[in-house]
Amino acid sequence: MSRFSPMPSPPYYAVIFSNQMGEDSSGYGAMSDLMASISADQEGYIGVESTRDTEGFGITVSYWESEEAITQWRENAKHLAAQMKGKMTWYDHYQLRVAKIERQYQGPDGR
Repeated sequence: MSRFSPMPSPPYYAVIFSNQMGEDSSGYGAMSDLMASISADQEGYIGVESTRDTEGFGITVSYWESEEAITQWRENAKHLAAQMKGKMTWYDHYQLRVAKIERQYQGPDGR
């Protein structure tokens, strides 16, 4: 199984969520799994790639067909609850960026 999300031809959008996990991560794994499951059912969802290092720094990039799809995801009731829990409990700091993908490349062998 590839850790790379399959992508359509551009343009599409990326939501880049960088975060530093705090000391209390209780319930985080279950919530992360739930968010992955319900986002996949959200209209306009393309895929996600995520990683976390041993010091708790993580980056999750979710990919979307449109800015409207991103707005609908941001306003999803379960996602709003997860955001609040993250702000109050899980994250020491986070940054969120939205980017429009204009070009993409693969390598080294194009697979």
